[in-house]
Amino acid sequence: MTTLTPGKLAGLKAVSNSRGVIAAAAMDQRGSLQKSLSMARGMSSGPNDLIEFKLLVTSVLTRYASAILLDPEYGLEAAKHRNNAGLLLAYEKTGYDATASGRLPDLLDHWSVRRLKEAGADCVKVLLYYTPFEHSDINDQKHAWIERIGDECRAHDIAFFLEFVGYDADGGDEKSLKYACKKPDIVSGSMAEFGKEKYGVDVLKVEVPVEMAFVEGTKAFKGEKAYTRAEALQHFRNAETMTHKPFIYLSAGVSNAVFIETLGLAAESGTKFNGVLCGRATWKDGIEVFALKGVEPFRQWLETKGVENISNVNKAVEAASPWYLKLGVNSMEELG
Repeated sequence: MTTLTPGKLAGLKAVSNSRGVIAAAAMDQRGSLQKSLSMARGMSSGPNDLIEFKLLVTSVLTRYASAILLDPEYGLEAAKHRNNAGLLLAYEKTGYDATASGRLPDLLDHWSVRRLKEAGADCVKVLLYYTPFEHSDINDQKHAWIERIGDECRAHDIAFFLEFVGYDADGGDEKSLKYACKKPDIVSGSMAEFGKEKYGVDVLKVEVPVEMAFVEGTKAFKGEKAYTRAEALQHFRNAETMTHKPFIYLSAGVSNAVFIETLGLAAESGTKFNGVLCGRATWKDGIEVFALKGVEPFRQWLETKGVENISNVNKAVEAASPWYLKLGVNSMEELG
């Protein structure tokens, strides 16, 4: 049995539902959200737009979520309106330096794990762009970076969620058939690496190991095949064997319908995933409503379509397994 320290255990309980499954909403987008709002409006969006958008999403959708992921730059006001849902706070700067190779990460200048915890975080989340096929020097820098954050979370006894997003180390298109063929190994290799104890990660936030548009026999299939349905199911199973850590799926910007079908595939494969941290698949289609029509129409959209979207996700997450099973116990009570 793996034991959790009191702070980490309390954090995981705070962001889980009564079944021990993490059914969380994600609203920590910053650069990408600002860009989307500006494009929809045809003019640049400022910080107040981000603050207001996050507040509206949080106040409505956390009634249906076990937790919300926010950023401390624009999300702290929203955190006050989270309907008793657990709180994860992001620690990394948005995006990466596109002028440098390797998509190297950076942390927020004015924040530390101590400060995130003092701001009310139940758990700390970090996003890392990662592929096992990158140059060893670049990956060594990333490994050391995660080790430092893991140690900081240990020191402050707070749960550490690591989100890794794959990319093509050769600079190829991540929406291509070629990348889709590489993706299972990228996801599996990343899960194997960051499940190691030296990193101190408590929950892995992972991409699904396939690109749904290339899975033959799915509604999301676009005509070019990277894998049959049976092969896709096996990729889910293979990825699961790469770590003993709890892991949850991210929605990676796909539509609600595609994410629901993806979770259905995970369930069909028998994979024991432990929940989701779902962002854009729930609220992305409301960006245009907020940008063009304003606060009240967006609130109405969230109360109808947004709630429908998150309810769809919650139904799909019924197939998830409690994270405490990965720790070798059969109930939350056994953890203390």
